[in-house]
Amino acid sequence: MSQTADQMELREEDIRSHYDAATALLQGFDHAPRIAKAEEAPAPERSPGIGTRRRFRSTTPGLVTQRVERTEGVQLMARIEGADGGDALTSPTQATVLHALRRALAIALALSEQVSDTTGLADLKRANLEGRLPADRKGDFSALLTAEALAVLYTFANATAFLLAPHAGEASVEVGEVEEVLTDNAPLALHGALWELDQDLGRFATDDPRLTATVLAFAEQLMAKVAARASNAAMTDAFTRATWKVEADDFAIRGFSPARAAKGTTLTMAFKKPNEVVGNHIAKYQAMRLAKMLMAYDFDRRLNPFADLGGFIFTFMGDGAPGTGKTTLIQMMAGLIHEYCQVAGYTFRYQNFGIDNIDSYQGKSGQNAKAFINNVLDPGVIGFGTIDDIDQIAGKRGDRQSSAGQQEVTAVFMEAFAGANTVVRGNCTFGMFSNYPENVDDALRQRAGARFLVDGPQTREDYIDILYLLMGRNHSIPVGDHEVFAAQEIKKAVSASFESHNRPHEEGLLAVFDRVRGQIGELDTIAKMGTYLKGIQEADNRFTGRAIKNITDAVKVRAMDFELPDEWMEDPELFLFKDYDTKKAMIAELRVPITTEMVLQEINRYADSEFRYADKSDEVAISNMVRDFGRQEEAKRRYIEGKG
Repeated sequence: MSQTADQMELREEDIRSHYDAATALLQGFDHAPRIAKAEEAPAPERSPGIGTRRRFRSTTPGLVTQRVERTEGVQLMARIEGADGGDALTSPTQATVLHALRRALAIALALSEQVSDTTGLADLKRANLEGRLPADRKGDFSALLTAEALAVLYTFANATAFLLAPHAGEASVEVGEVEEVLTDNAPLALHGALWELDQDLGRFATDDPRLTATVLAFAEQLMAKVAARASNAAMTDAFTRATWKVEADDFAIRGFSPARAAKGTTLTMAFKKPNEVVGNHIAKYQAMRLAKMLMAYDFDRRLNPFADLGGFIFTFMGDGAPGTGKTTLIQMMAGLIHEYCQVAGYTFRYQNFGIDNIDSYQGKSGQNAKAFINNVLDPGVIGFGTIDDIDQIAGKRGDRQSSAGQQEVTAVFMEAFAGANTVVRGNCTFGMFSNYPENVDDALRQRAGARFLVDGPQTREDYIDILYLLMGRNHSIPVGDHEVFAAQEIKKAVSASFESHNRPHEEGLLAVFDRVRGQIGELDTIAKMGTYLKGIQEADNRFTGRAIKNITDAVKVRAMDFELPDEWMEDPELFLFKDYDTKKAMIAELRVPITTEMVLQEINRYADSEFRYADKSDEVAISNMVRDFGRQEEAKRRYIEGKG
């Protein structure tokens, strides 16, 4: 077994040595369910040979288990081969599932040996078998057996999901909660899990697509159940603190965390170049920088120096009126990341969560949202997740017009973006986009660490540029007195945009700004800027500590107010393929000092957005009330006329 840093190799010969035992498990064994109840009678034997196949017998030394009286035969191989209505030949899908299950079982059994040797459990098993286990070690023996069982179950489910993920189709199956999770010892744990998988296959696997979907759904549910059980289990450190790598499958085992096959998405969107995004200068600039920031991610350390140094944008909100360029901005950013990843040979995964992910089935919307989050968070890829029209997707808490599915999605996003278990590695970013951000739940909206105001073309030059761009070249109309795209020069445009935030834009915030500055003078110290923040909070009580955190995060991003050189993206050896510490030092050298102007501009930018949302929200509420009052008056008039 080779070892580098905290990662150890699970050797191929060790895995293959368990193929016979894994095959025997798939062929047949007896199991008496302890927790779950059988849904149906066992599958009938398909041929006389099936009943005479070898039954699995534990070869783990030291385990003395009590024989049960009433058992049920589990023949997974027969079950899977019979999932197509009795075709005599095994289909490619069935063979793929069987090979994946055998491989996953063998990996789990090989890992069991590693954990057993590391913890000393192997010695305790031998002592127990020989009847010389000390009385004071019986508690440890039991706890270690439970820890090993949990590790084996999770690894089996994790490997199964990983190996079958590339073969997943459109079919979807809800298998429900896994119940037969037994932790007395590893062999019994596998018996219980495979018995329940056999039950699920009997109920749901009516054809090949549903066969794969059923096994994947079962693996996901088993992982969730085992991880929850492991959170309260003792002596699992040997499994959770180390990492094992299966080189042949590029599969990494990292405790009770799911591995995801590093599979990118085939992007069919039309990418946009930065010069094709007219206006939206700050949003475009930040999106371009964020695309390069993502590429600094270190796959070995599983951390991005920008996240370590405090200048990474994990979540952002892009808002603006319809037609101002939000979709174009997404196409530009996705195109840049895709291009950089192709040069570096990294896997890029883009995923959008849309209104079609909201399901009427209870709990399904939350599952869809969780799957979306996990796919983008996968530390083995560079991820970009977008949530378009989030005001329609995530419901406001307490809003009676929001469906249960929308409420589920809100809860998942809030936990994922700033929950107790949120870990920002810097390999991915999430963008929430909306034409009506005032309709987004306040707490969810405030989880957007950065604000991209997508306001579209603003100046005369912007409108000339966008007309020139959209007209194409199939005409001979002269441009006239105008230098095409000169106004879109990013550094010049961004500098002007940032300077415009030396004073607030929204009337309500401007009144607070002028009042505070009139009382204490120029806002050039931390104390004075803190006084300004308090004044904002007095004007809008939704301006809380989270808002201050978002502002300071934005200031740290401004301290990284530089673009990684284009040549670093074009030649990966210059930067991308450097080790983590070297990349971190190269980035640190480019940092700029934080200034008073930066802080004040970011306070105004963030507070402007909150006041803008509040004003819109209040205006909508007032308009709705006025309309309701009008309806009441009209109803009264018609009622009185009818009585007369």
